[in-house]
Amino acid sequence: MLKILLLSTLAALSLAAAEVNVYSHRHYPSDAELFKRFTAQTGIKINLIKASSDELISRLEKEGKNSPADVLITVDAARLHIAKEKGLLTPLKSKVLEANVPAHLRDKQGYWVALTKRARVLVYNKETMKPSQLSTYEALVTPAFKGKVLVQSSNNTYNQSLLAGLIVHNGEAKAHAWAKGIVANMARKPSGKDVDQIRAVAAGVGDVAIINTYYLGQLLASERPSDQAVGEMVAVYFPNQKTTGTHINVSGAGITASSKNRVEAQKFIEFLSSPEAQSVFAEVNYEYPVNPKVKPSKLLASWGKFKEDNIELYKLGENNAKAVKIFNESGWN
Repeated sequence: MLKILLLSTLAALSLAAAEVNVYSHRHYPSDAELFKRFTAQTGIKINLIKASSDELISRLEKEGKNSPADVLITVDAARLHIAKEKGLLTPLKSKVLEANVPAHLRDKQGYWVALTKRARVLVYNKETMKPSQLSTYEALVTPAFKGKVLVQSSNNTYNQSLLAGLIVHNGEAKAHAWAKGIVANMARKPSGKDVDQIRAVAAGVGDVAIINTYYLGQLLASERPSDQAVGEMVAVYFPNQKTTGTHINVSGAGITASSKNRVEAQKFIEFLSSPEAQSVFAEVNYEYPVNPKVKPSKLLASWGKFKEDNIELYKLGENNAKAVKIFNESGWN
């Protein structure tokens, strides 16, 4: 009996001591809720450090093998690829993740896996533009859109990945011409985040903006009537439906090369890919689930189904440097 009690005590102490140290760029209520659920279900404590993706990658480099981090979560496929190339991640083999996340949303060597999807769409002012006037990302450089396009700066990782995708699909020369064409058609110098582009469309500064869908979801679901009013003034258009499909970016996670808690870290990432967690991402933060078993939120579903660009996401990382170079040469500040 004493031996059984001793083993039980040791097991309890082991469970209580289990933890995962997470470096995350994400800063959403959905994540805090999921961390609580994971700890409640497993007894594994989550210790969280939040910063930008670039700051976290730099920190991991400086800390090296002594880094306490077990999991890196970033909000862009290119940053995941960069972390892999710098040797900051370790490959992960998991039947659970293979079942929950389609292959094109996972690193081909297992270094990272997508957790959520963000569609980079067009939003337009319903009073000044009709959906029939829209078609593709490429068409935004035509004379019809002179002085009408709103978009973030070239420092924005989502724009870098969008351009990287255009490089893959169309080649560097056409991607360069596209970037120069967007600059020529901008309604104003790039300013603010995606939500600011939506506000500018609603205010009549421009007629169409390139944004990630969840920003509009947050406006429409806001408790502030003024935010809701802005959201109601614009509509979503999914570009490139007859060609490559709408560009998709992700937030994703990988186990760090320095991890001292690999078993727990894997359980954590697997949990985030589960139907339970994917539903929280979808309903609370208006992101598209990566798990095919989970449906988008009612709000996202109301915008309609669309064809996604199924490009292998590691290619966005491979072409990130080329995209940055093109942006600099095109004058896209």
